[in-house]
Amino acid sequence: MIKDKTIKEDIKKIAEKYFNEIVEYRRHFHKYPELSNFEENTSKFICSKLDELGLEYKNNVGGYGIYGFVEGKNPQKDCVALRADMDALPIKEETDLEFKSVNNGVMHACGHDLHMSSLLGAIKIINELKDKFEGKVMFIFQPSEETYPGGALKMLRDGIFEKITPSKIFAFHSTPEMYSGYIGMKEGKCMASTDEIYIDINGRGGHGATPDLNIDPILAASHVVIALQSIVSRNANPTTPTTFSIGKFIGEGRTNIIPNSVHMEGIIRTFDEDWRKECHRLIENIATQTAKAFSAEAKVFIDHGYPYVYNNPELTKYAFELSKEYLGEDKVLNIDARMTAEDFSYFSQKAPSCYFRVGTRKEGMPITNLHTSVLDIDEEAIKNAMGIMSYFAICSLIAK
Repeated sequence: MIKDKTIKEDIKKIAEKYFNEIVEYRRHFHKYPELSNFEENTSKFICSKLDELGLEYKNNVGGYGIYGFVEGKNPQKDCVALRADMDALPIKEETDLEFKSVNNGVMHACGHDLHMSSLLGAIKIINELKDKFEGKVMFIFQPSEETYPGGALKMLRDGIFEKITPSKIFAFHSTPEMYSGYIGMKEGKCMASTDEIYIDINGRGGHGATPDLNIDPILAASHVVIALQSIVSRNANPTTPTTFSIGKFIGEGRTNIIPNSVHMEGIIRTFDEDWRKECHRLIENIATQTAKAFSAEAKVFIDHGYPYVYNNPELTKYAFELSKEYLGEDKVLNIDARMTAEDFSYFSQKAPSCYFRVGTRKEGMPITNLHTSVLDIDEEAIKNAMGIMSYFAICSLIAK
C-alpha cells in the first residue's frame, strides 16, 4: 500500500528501543491517577516529555488538555491526528501491582494510562521518522472523557481545530477480553450514544406500620423502574440496539420508616438520533404517569451525553489493511459494535475517524472487565499500540 517498505521495520525497531521507557511512563500514570477535570499533574508529566523532545504544544486546552504537532517535510500539505484520553475513575484499586495507585479511591481502571503512554511512544517514533513523510501529525491528549460534557467537546470549544482541522483522526481503546497482539475495528457506527437519567419520586413519608397515611415513593419508584424497561422490550425497533439501566436507587428510610422521596439514576444508550429523542420523551412520560398512578410525583432530568461514535468506512478499511501489514493477517479482527460510549464521537463528527480496539489480555490471564478494581494489562500491548498508531499516521502522510 505504500512505496517505502522500510517504514514498518523502522517503526518496529524504534518501538522496541523505547519500549521499556514507555512502560515506565505507563506505570507512572497508573501510580498517580487523577479524576476528570483534575488531571493537572498528569498534564505536567506529559508536557515534560514533550519538552524533552523539543516539540511545540499548547496546554490547558478544554481543561488540562494538550495538543501539538510533529512536523515532517512540507508541513502544510496535510495533517493527521492521534488522540489519547487522560482521566482516571473513582475506584479503589485492589491489585497487587508494585505501581498500584497511591491516590486512594482513584484508579486507571479504563486503560487511559495505556492510551497516554502509547501516544507518547508514538510521538517519539514519529519524531524520529519525520523526514519520511510530508505534512504533520497532530497529537491530542484529552481530559475528562469519563465525565459529561466530556473533554473532547471542551477542547473543540477552546478552538483546537480552528486553524487546522486534520484530514484523519485515529484513536484506540484497550480491550481486556481481547488477547494482546490483536486489534479490532468496525466500520460505521461502533459505539453507542449515551444519556444520563436522573429521576426523583416524591411521595409522603411516615411510619411503615401506617402505610395508608403515606404516599409510598419506594413502591412508586419500583413500578417506575419496571415500567421503564418497556422502552427497550416493547418500544425499540429490534434492529436498533438500545439499552436502558438504572444503576442507583436510593430511598433513605429505615425498617419502620417510609421516606419522603426516592432518587434514581441510570443510562439510555442507542445508535439512532431520532430514536434517542423519542427515548427521552418516553422516559419522561412513563416515569411521570406511573408515579402519578400511585399518587406520587416524578421529576425527570436527562443529561444529554455523547453521540454515537462513527468510524468512516473508507478510512477504517484503510486502517484494517494497514493493520494486517503491520501485525499479520490473523491479528486483525472485525468486531461488533459496543454499547459502551466515548466522547471521541465529537471528534469523529469533525473529520474522518477510525476508533479501534487494542487487546491487552495476556495468555493465561483471567478476563477482567473495564471499570473494575482489579483491572490489569499485558504491557506488551503498549508496543503494538504505539507502533500501529505511528504506522497509521506515517502511512497516511507518505506521498503515494
